[in-house]
Formats: sequence, structure tokens, C-alpha cells
Amino acid sequence: MKELHLISFNYPYPPSYGGIIDVYYKIKALSEQGIKIHLHCFTDRIPEVTDREIREITENVFFYQKKKNPLLYFSGTPFAAAIRNSEQLLKNLENIPAPILFEGLQTTAVIQHLKSSQQPLYLRYHNNETEYYKGLSSSEKNTFKKIIYRIESLKYTGYQKKLLKRFKSVFCLSEKEYNEVHTYSGNAKLIHIFHGNQLVKQLDKKGKYFLFHGDLTTADNKKALDETIEIFKNLPQYQLIVASDRASDEIKRKIDAVGNISLSPIQTTENLHHLLQGAHANILLSYQNSGTKVKLFNTLYNSRFVIINENITDDPALISLCLYGSDKNQIRQQIIAAAEKDYDAAENRKKILEERHSDQAKAEEIVSVIFNY
Repeated sequence: MKELHLISFNYPYPPSYGGIIDVYYKIKALSEQGIKIHLHCFTDRIPEVTDREIREITENVFFYQKKKNPLLYFSGTPFAAAIRNSEQLLKNLENIPAPILFEGLQTTAVIQHLKSSQQPLYLRYHNNETEYYKGLSSSEKNTFKKIIYRIESLKYTGYQKKLLKRFKSVFCLSEKEYNEVHTYSGNAKLIHIFHGNQLVKQLDKKGKYFLFHGDLTTADNKKALDETIEIFKNLPQYQLIVASDRASDEIKRKIDAVGNISLSPIQTTENLHHLLQGAHANILLSYQNSGTKVKLFNTLYNSRFVIINENITDDPALISLCLYGSDKNQIRQQIIAAAEKDYDAAENRKKILEERHSDQAKAEEIVSVIFNY
């Protein structure tokens, strides 16, 4: 019987944003490979019940409350890791002798206390956290948050270097991070994001509108939306739908001020898929270089044209499936070009996505690395 501890930075249900989508669908795919998963989750509040969807794909689920001590900001350990430390986690790990997969560096504070060398350690490298927090700092408008993110970035610089060599393998999400880890510690494996999609949708040649979707509480997505609104202000002939459940009053005002832009709630995965299937083209922009964004897979599997900038993915095969613009003017040109085109790329997408990017293939690779076959 093959068992695996998996330590998640949050409770992975519902799978509603990038990192947690990867965690949930990875657990699901590993469970389908016959692996018994002992899931450990750090949460703000311990839930009273565990969702059936999680119970069905795990052997055990353990919860730990994130620490709420503001003095941890002054710890040498990055704050995101310092708040995810637990003596009970240590006991639970030592009680069940199995390999340990850490989901992100923010779950690794317990490593310094682990005694057993019999439990091989693996890391899912969600981000180069130094670069990630540096990016958050530069996108953030609030001065206090800007400083906090910058300090966190500096803390991660030393923390990453100290830890990366401790893992038997580091599973990276992008070519860029794979190359960085491979050069530094020689234990990198490239395993792209788990996304839960199985079949590329067969859609007719024309959609009805352009679509922008994302979590509008993050600085990166807010900046991307501002750019997109600026472009569509000057393209009144095209309708843009902004799909999000987390739009502030300020964002709502910006959207309401432009006649050809409207806001639509997402609420459920079914609703999001419905919006994706109705779109003629999707606008995906990012100003943070942190691997392939999960929304790219959702869009390529479930919609028509996808217009991206350079930070959405660094995978050449995925870039080949998109329309690319390196600046605002090029993005504008791609919008105009896409509006005139008929969509007929489903077969080409099938070839690349279903053969190279299926969750099953990724799970098989992780199993072969951890369990040596």
C-alpha cells in the first residue's frame, strides 16, 4: 500500500483559485492512482465538517489553525511559513511513516523539527516566493502592504536557499522555475499545474463577447483589469464581460463608466464554463512571472481564442495555442484580429492538451518519482 502525507497551505475545497486548484486536482489524480493520501491543512478556522469531495479522495484529513501572532512579522522565517507551524502536525507526520509532499515553501516550517530521515521529503514549488512577493510589492498601491511584501520577499531569499537542497525532488510548475532549481540544487522535476479539465470543448466558429475573468482582490488582476478597461474604452464596437465574484465598489464604478463593459458574477464552476463557452476571445494578462496560470488551462479547454501577454505561460507549446501581445498596443491589435476570425482550433488543442497536459499523466510521473517505479 502506497501512502503519502500532503501538507496544504489551505483547505483545498472548493478548488476556486490557482494554487488550491493545483492541490485539489493533484490529490484527486494521485488517489485515482491508488495512493492513500494523509491530508494536512492549515486554515484560518477549523471547519466543522470535511466535504464529501475531500473525504472520498483521502485516507485522513487533519486541520491546524494558522497562528495569529503579529509578532511573527519580526521572525527571521517568512511570515507565511511562520504562521503555518504546529507541534500536532509534527506528531501526525511521525505517527505514519510515509513520504511527505509539502505544497509550497509556506508549509515547510515544520522541517526543522522532523527527526526521522526515513521519511523522504518532496516539495511542490508553487512559486519562486522571492520573485512572487517582489511582484506583489511592485503591483500594490497601499504603502504599508508594499513594505510588508518587500520584507517577505527578502526573507524568502535566504529561506529558499537553505531549504531547497533538503528535498529528494522539487516539482516545479514552469520552465523558468525548473531551470532555477535545477541550476541551484539539481533536484528539479517539471510537472505543470493540475487543472481538472479532461476534454477540449468542441465549439462553433463565433462567440458573442470578449471575456476577462479573475479574482479582483489581487493586485496583479486589478492591474490587468485596469489595462483591459483602458483598451476596451477605445474599442466601443466590442462587448467585454468581466467575470468575478470579488469586485470592489471602486472596480464596479470603473466598469459602469464604460458602456461596452459589464460585470457578471461567477458563483459556480458551471457558470464560469458557461461564460467561457459563450466568449469569442479571452483576455489573460499578468505582470507577475510565476509559471503557467491555471486560468490558461481552463480557457484553452473551455473557450475559443485566448489573448495573452508574456507572464501567462513560458511553455512554448501553450504559447503556440494563443494570440500573443507584448504590450497594450499589441494586445489591442490581437483583439481586433480575433474579432474577425472564425475559431477552428479544437483539434490542434486536443493534440497538445490531452496528450501532454492531462492530470493523469502528471500524477503517474509524481508516483514514479516518489515510489521509484
